[in-house]
Amino acid sequence: MTVLATVLLLAISHLRSSAQADLMFTQHWALPTLYNPAATGETDFIRIRGGARLQWLGITNAPKNFVATGDSPFKVFNKRIGAGVTLSQESIGLFSNLLASAQGSYKFNILKGRLSVGLQLAYYNSKFKGSETYVPGGDDFHQPSDPSIPTQDLTGNAFDVSLGAFYSNKLFHLGISGMHLTNPVVRLKKEGTEATDTQEYETKLPTSIYFDAGCNIDLHNTLFTLQPSLFLGTDFSDFSAELTMRATYNHFLSFGLGYRWNDAVCVMIGAEFKNFFLGYAFDYPTSSLGKVSAGSHEIVAGYQLKLDLSGKNTHSQRSIRIM
Repeated sequence: MTVLATVLLLAISHLRSSAQADLMFTQHWALPTLYNPAATGETDFIRIRGGARLQWLGITNAPKNFVATGDSPFKVFNKRIGAGVTLSQESIGLFSNLLASAQGSYKFNILKGRLSVGLQLAYYNSKFKGSETYVPGGDDFHQPSDPSIPTQDLTGNAFDVSLGAFYSNKLFHLGISGMHLTNPVVRLKKEGTEATDTQEYETKLPTSIYFDAGCNIDLHNTLFTLQPSLFLGTDFSDFSAELTMRATYNHFLSFGLGYRWNDAVCVMIGAEFKNFFLGYAFDYPTSSLGKVSAGSHEIVAGYQLKLDLSGKNTHSQRSIRIM
């Protein structure tokens, strides 16, 4: 009963204030375009990746997150650009949120590296299963007849804009982005109808700022590479900071540890074979959630295909006329 009441109160506060549109993945370094559109086209590959995260196992209606990303570099008038798409879905309590975006970036060569600026245009849809709301008896704060508690399924959508910048060279990378800069309002209405005249619900996509930094450190006379990274995020209400340290052996097997401030400790393992990637992460809460949750599980998988952007045909063929 207490768990149901807690989930319901979280849902109502979500309706009245803000929605978290961006999914939090421990392996953020494997999904760079999810948080920064300027990271599109940074490699010489067509890069496709997907991820799933089951958060706070043991808690009823805990978040379940799914994401798919794809990006590629192109050359237009001998200038390098990047393009990509993202699709993310989150289920939390009685909410189901979907974000679909198209991304583009333009590249500049500067300071022995490459600076990218990126733009993201996105469509956001939010659904609330009001028909499944339940208020336990004896609740001192809410009654089943409270008009502020939806009892019918609601849906709403909005469009928003995000911007980012990303710099990389052989040694390190830095990225900063502003997501949902228009701070769009999502007005929820009964599915299949216009907004009701008697009651209207709304939520907002908060503007979020992300900062990402990382580097590669080759250990002398070994096959190991150390890859520390720092990821910061805020929506001006909540703040997140994650520090990770990974070690990669022979560009094949990687493992690492991470710490998310006031949230969790993380362990990671991954492997790259030819053009395939597979990574797993486990988070254990360091907060009071550790008393009721067995932790969070996360998996990211992907495939990449090498592109030749030199403009030269390296696969010349002899004519059958002179063979």
